[in-house]
Amino acid sequence: MSDRHTITAARLNVYIQGQGFPILGLHGHPGTGRSLSVFTNHLSKRYKTFAPDLRGYGKSRYNSNFDMNDHLTDLEALLDRFQIEKCLVLGWSLGGILAMEMALRLPERVTGLILVATAAKPRGSHPTIAWQDNLYTGVAALLNYIKPSWQWNIETFGKRSLFRYLIQQHTSIAYNYIAKEAVPAYLQTSPAATRALYSAIQSGYNRVLDLQQIQCPSLVLAGEQDRHITSDSSLQTAQHLNNSQWQCYPNTAHLFPWEVPQQVLNDIDHWLEEHPQVIGSQ
Repeated sequence: MSDRHTITAARLNVYIQGQGFPILGLHGHPGTGRSLSVFTNHLSKRYKTFAPDLRGYGKSRYNSNFDMNDHLTDLEALLDRFQIEKCLVLGWSLGGILAMEMALRLPERVTGLILVATAAKPRGSHPTIAWQDNLYTGVAALLNYIKPSWQWNIETFGKRSLFRYLIQQHTSIAYNYIAKEAVPAYLQTSPAATRALYSAIQSGYNRVLDLQQIQCPSLVLAGEQDRHITSDSSLQTAQHLNNSQWQCYPNTAHLFPWEVPQQVLNDIDHWLEEHPQVIGSQ
């Protein structure tokens, strides 16, 4: 990520909940700050959560071209705007990559990392997509949006759609999250945001060897059947971080926080108890 052009920070739309030590939540692609409610609704009972819509996503409208480095400029400006000197950063997928980049760029401000379905050298194992996949996904998403968690839709379209690569457990709770948060986020993701992500992927993004510079504690969480960012690539990231804990959830995929939310939140709570320094207490 290079500073090859002069960057003006975008003023990001941000969802703020709770009181206490700040936790910055970074969503994936497609996504919005609302997509992190599974984390923020829980963590904001004890901490102050900040969940921005990244540039080009949600209500942070941005139509001209930008690159991944611009997200970091925006996020640093966000910390300054809310006078956040230190924070814990939780990132899901693309958000996890940005979380690691923030820890490399602003080590004095990032106290810890919670990395969800992400990797410093992301690798996928997604099979070729057929036209039927896209058709079933469109129908499943639309019907699920109208009537969330409708079992007939899950059985008829959901399990044959691309959702089968995003989730392994076709539960009503997972489909509720997809209806409430995934579909609106998808519709609010700008072409510029998609271009920025794909150009970073095509350039062969790889920060594995730089991870040794990150000193703060990290919790790395993965879904065993993740096809978008494989659990192996998440494990490689955990192994290259100095002070990391690794957790992999069987029979789950890229959206595993929506498949086994209680398990994930319990593991995060346990890790926070074991690492009080990441939330500003010793």
